[in-house]
Amino acid sequence: MEDDRKKLNQKVQNVIEQVRPYLQADGGDINFIEITDDNVVNVELTGACGACPFSTMTLKNGVEATLKKVIPEIKEVVAINL
Repeated sequence: MEDDRKKLNQKVQNVIEQVRPYLQADGGDINFIEITDDNVVNVELTGACGACPFSTMTLKNGVEATLKKVIPEIKEVVAINL
């Protein structure tokens, strides 16, 4: 079970690394914080993303949609600082 969590963590981090350049191109960034026991991914949006009025839309339509497509067991992505 612990090994499965580590694999899931690594998958999520890999996807975030793929999404990161798109956020950085607009002056923002994203940091992976944790995956909860019910498969909710907690992240922190930084830079321009932390203050952008469209950051929630970016989070849901970009980051969350990508993560769920690649890793269907992910339920939601939540920015802990929004």
